Amino acid sequence: MLYLIEQFLNGIQLGMLLFLLAAGLTLIFGIMDLVNLAHGSLYMIGAYFAATFADWTDSFVLGTVLALIATLIVGMALEVIAIRRLYGRDHLHHVLGTFGLLLFFNELVRLIWGPAGMTLSLPSEMLTAVQVLPGLYYPVYRLVIIAVTLAVAALLYLLVMRTRLGMLIRAGASNREMVGALGINIKLLYTLVFGLGAALAGFAGLMQAPILTVQIGMGENILIAAFVVVTIGGIGSIRGAFVAALLVGLVDTIGRAFVPDLLHRYLSEAAASGLGRSLSSMLVYVVMALILVVRPEGLFPAASR
Repeated sequence: MLYLIEQFLNGIQLGMLLFLLAAGLTLIFGIMDLVNLAHGSLYMIGAYFAATFADWTDSFVLGTVLALIATLIVGMALEVIAIRRLYGRDHLHHVLGTFGLLLFFNELVRLIWGPAGMTLSLPSEMLTAVQVLPGLYYPVYRLVIIAVTLAVAALLYLLVMRTRLGMLIRAGASNREMVGALGINIKLLYTLVFGLGAALAGFAGLMQAPILTVQIGMGENILIAAFVVVTIGGIGSIRGAFVAALLVGLVDTIGRAFVPDLLHRYLSEAAASGLGRSLSSMLVYVVMALILVVRPEGLFPAASR
C-alpha cells in the first residue's frame, strides 16, 4: 500500500510538470491556432538556462528566476522573428516551420553548451525526504514541484479568468478579427501569449532539470505527452490541461510501476519485462482513445474553459 501511495505521488508530480508544458501549448494553439513543435525546445532551453545561471550565481533559486525571465524573453523574440510568419497558414506549414526551429535549437544548444549534458544541483535542504505517512518518506524537492506548480496553476487561472489581459486572451481565442477591430494590438497580444507559453515550458524544464540530466533533445519525448494532455483536456482549455495532466501522469506512472509486476505472475521474467514496458507505454494512448470516443472535443472543450 505504501508503494502504491508513493507511485501515486510520483504520478501527481509528473502530472504537474506535464501541466506546465501543456498549459503553454494549449494557450498557443487555442489562441493562435498554431501547432508548435518547438515548444519542447523551450522546455530544454529553460533547463539549460537554469543550470547555467545557478552555476554562475551559486544559487538555485536565483538561477531559476533568471532562467524563467530569460526563457520568457527568448519566447517573445522567437515569436517576433519567426513564429509571426506562420500565422494564417495551414497546419502543415506550422509543423514544418516549427520542426525546423526544433532542429535549430538543438544545434544552437550544441554550439553554446556543447554536446555533453549538464546537471542542476539542489540546495541541501531539498535533498532530504520528509515523512508523509507512517513508514513513507518522500523527497522534499518532489513535494516542492507539486506545491509550486499548484500555485502557478492558480495564478494562471486568475490571469486568464480575472484580469483584463485574460479577457483579451479569451476574446482573441474566440474571435481575433473582432478583437483587432476594437483597436487591440493583436500582434502584441500574440507576443505576450507566446512568451507566457514559453515561460511555462521553460519553468517545466528547469523544475525537471535537477531530476534528469539536462541534455540536447530532452524536450522531444515529453512534448508528445504534452500533446496527449492537450488532446484529452480539450484544445485551449487550461482547466482541461490541468485535469488531463494529472490523469496522464497517474496512468503513466502507476502503469509503469505495476503492469510488469502483474505480468510476472503469468509470464516468464523476460517476457513479462518486455511486454510490461510496451503495455505501460501504451496505456496513456489507450486512455486517450477511450476518452475521445466518448468526448471527441476532450474533457473540457474550449467553450467551457
